[in-house]
Amino acid sequence: MILCCGEALIDMLPRQLPDGEKVLLPAAGGAVFNSAIALGRLGFETGFFAGLSTDMFGRQLEGALENAGVDTSFCVRSDRPTTLAFVELNDGHAHYTFYDEQTAGRMLEPDELPQLDDRVEALHFGAISLISEPCGSSYEALLMREAERRVISLDPNIRANFISDPDTHRARIRRMVAKSDIVKVSDEDLAWLEPEMDPEAAKRAWIDGGVSIVVETRGADGAAAMTGSLTVQVPARSVTVVDTVGAGDGFDAGLLAGLKNAGRLDKAALRSITSEELGSALELAASVAAVTVSRAGANPPWKDELD
Repeated sequence: MILCCGEALIDMLPRQLPDGEKVLLPAAGGAVFNSAIALGRLGFETGFFAGLSTDMFGRQLEGALENAGVDTSFCVRSDRPTTLAFVELNDGHAHYTFYDEQTAGRMLEPDELPQLDDRVEALHFGAISLISEPCGSSYEALLMREAERRVISLDPNIRANFISDPDTHRARIRRMVAKSDIVKVSDEDLAWLEPEMDPEAAKRAWIDGGVSIVVETRGADGAAAMTGSLTVQVPARSVTVVDTVGAGDGFDAGLLAGLKNAGRLDKAALRSITSEELGSALELAASVAAVTVSRAGANPPWKDELD
């Protein structure tokens, strides 16, 4: 099982009625939530860990997870409200305003971490769940607790306008990177995280520090993966972009799915991955992202849509 650990929230997406009136559509979302949905739709055994509300939006989130076949038994339920993210689209690119005070997801405490059994082979972390407290410390503690015995995947997925203390957040991400096996960043994330370093030097430093695979996504310029001995690149798919909501999250899911297909979702096996296996995983990741951006909102493909 791949256990996705992070935020679940409601994206308030801008829409227009037939009469021209503008409205907001509440859609299930959250970066790590989206990755869990994508993995479930691709047919992989997937679990999700987060604080979930028992309110109407929390039930919407839980229903979407269950519909994708994702195990929600790890989640911590409370009657606190669900986080809301109001989305503004500019030329198809999403910008977010978050309402996250005292929410079920944010108030997840370190003493509420799940006990994991041997079913869980990998954990995936990232995004705004690593910013706010106490949930940021809770997810970091879970990563640190499990890093020696399970594959750790990290996508920092920086939302700079939501980070009030950049130095503190950079320090957290660097600690988590040092314990991760797979790190995926966008070119913009990398520039924010390591502003004083050349991007290639920054990735090499992460590899030298123990990360097995670093993947950098570059929008229309595709993606590149680096290991201790390999560099593999894939082009972006040619597709008509509706919006980019959930694109990176779908890429994360496709990457993990591709590594699982190759039998490399294991700490030792990752270190000896071949260029062909890594390229195949990147191709699957790019395919999932391409389908996601071709339709509105975070709506990743089902397995039969990629066959």
